[in-house]
Amino acid sequence: MRRLLIVDDEAIITDGLAEIFGGLGLPGLEICKAYSGGEALDWLNSTRIDIVLSDIRMPELDGLELLEVIRRGWPRCRVIFLTGYNDFDSVYKAIQAWGVRYLLKTEGYAKVIAEVKEVLRELDEGHRTEVLLQQAREQRNTLETLAQGNYFRHLLLGTENRSPERLLEDFRKLNIPLEPANRILLILGSLVHAAPCSSYADRQEAALAAKLLGDAYFQEKTNCVGLVDRYGDLLWMLQPASGAAGDGDPFEGIVRFLEGTLELVQEACLESLGMETAFTICSTPFTWEALPSAYDRLRQMQHHRAGDGSSMVMTIQANPLDMTGQSQEGLRAEKLEPLAGLLEAGRRDEFLESLSDLSESVLSDPACEAIQVMELYYSVSLMLLSYVNRRQLGDRISAIELMRFEGHVSWQEAFLYLARTADHLFSLRRTGESSRAKSVIEGICSYVEEHIAEDLSIVRLAARFHFNPAYLSRLFKQGSGQNLSDYIEEARIRQAKRLLVSGERRVHEVGARVGYESPHSFTRFFKKATGMTPQEFRESHREAAT
Repeated sequence: MRRLLIVDDEAIITDGLAEIFGGLGLPGLEICKAYSGGEALDWLNSTRIDIVLSDIRMPELDGLELLEVIRRGWPRCRVIFLTGYNDFDSVYKAIQAWGVRYLLKTEGYAKVIAEVKEVLRELDEGHRTEVLLQQAREQRNTLETLAQGNYFRHLLLGTENRSPERLLEDFRKLNIPLEPANRILLILGSLVHAAPCSSYADRQEAALAAKLLGDAYFQEKTNCVGLVDRYGDLLWMLQPASGAAGDGDPFEGIVRFLEGTLELVQEACLESLGMETAFTICSTPFTWEALPSAYDRLRQMQHHRAGDGSSMVMTIQANPLDMTGQSQEGLRAEKLEPLAGLLEAGRRDEFLESLSDLSESVLSDPACEAIQVMELYYSVSLMLLSYVNRRQLGDRISAIELMRFEGHVSWQEAFLYLARTADHLFSLRRTGESSRAKSVIEGICSYVEEHIAEDLSIVRLAARFHFNPAYLSRLFKQGSGQNLSDYIEEARIRQAKRLLVSGERRVHEVGARVGYESPHSFTRFFKKATGMTPQEFRESHREAAT
């Protein structure tokens, strides 16, 4: 998804351009509007913008001042200035910056459309991930990456010394670009619908490629280290790069950058690697001492998501006081670790296949003794019981039955029972995801009805419900069978009809009540939906009543 922000202090120009680009049906282009430089700042501070089409002369905040903000917050954003004949001094300053173009207002809409399409083409070409992957590979030595990954996997288990002195020494030896004295942010990523991989090496290679893509994007404004964790998921530890966020708390500007940039990482992974991804950002900075607990908390929060998580970017907050203790993650037997990872990741088919292979390898061994079978049974049972307790499913799964090895008529029946129990857990997980998705959709519908006069753009709704716009749109469509934008339009039409029928307000007041400050825009919107202007609708209703 690409976002075009149109900025002009003359509403008729802003609305006209938005209508023209909306009518072109350019795939994956979302159009945002701002009627002043201040409103443009609100957009830039709340979400990623890819192209800004702006008047260069505006009161309050002109185009050049806006350009400075864009360069600090979104380095990849392209800018097209609309200028008059007397603006060449400003234009000369603007075009010295990378990614800036200008058009004369007298050149007409066709030229503006052509310029925006050209910028979109350039963005798509620049998005080709082979170049990014090659740059990332050149920046990181393979052995160094592996060494850093192994080191942080030990840190996540809480078994390593995390004192600032020890971390400083380790970071120096391993060439880790992070500061032990500074706080960190975490991003957890999952490969949701990866193409089937034939081997462990294939899965690791796919995850590593996704990690390298993330590294290439994040390094624009952060210092970061990424790794593939013990569950095959992606984890990044990040700190703001020097001067990345300007004055004030350096972490505040980084979270919005990460939310927007992760959408680009998702598009790159899908286009280049054929993988869908989901990401969860912990926006609370914390100390290295809290790393294991924060990591466990992040994994838990990613599990409690709405829907299946495909293309999701979710931002969570955590109380730093809750992340100061030791990690609750215990060391598992090496042979059960992959199985636990599949259960945690919700990979039903792979889990059941792995459990079948593991049990078959024990049961088919003539030298296997009963005590070894019991050991495997209770190890898997405890793993399932731990999952049940963490997900608070004790009312759905009987712990007593789960721990009764002797209650089964045969060893084979005992492991079939474990497989059925695991399958039930996966079904409960899918049901929970669907239920949370339904709750989110109901919340969106209620919010739309209660705030019908306000800005209900997908970007604003996504910020309100803490999802990225693309995921929120898809979640709503899957759960309701209707596009979110269509639902909003229908809600506005319903409310407009009620207000017009009541006759208590003028037409332009009705338009403002349903989110249209411009009477012309409201009339055009209403006629497109009903075939009549608002005034014609009101008069026809009066005639019918008499």
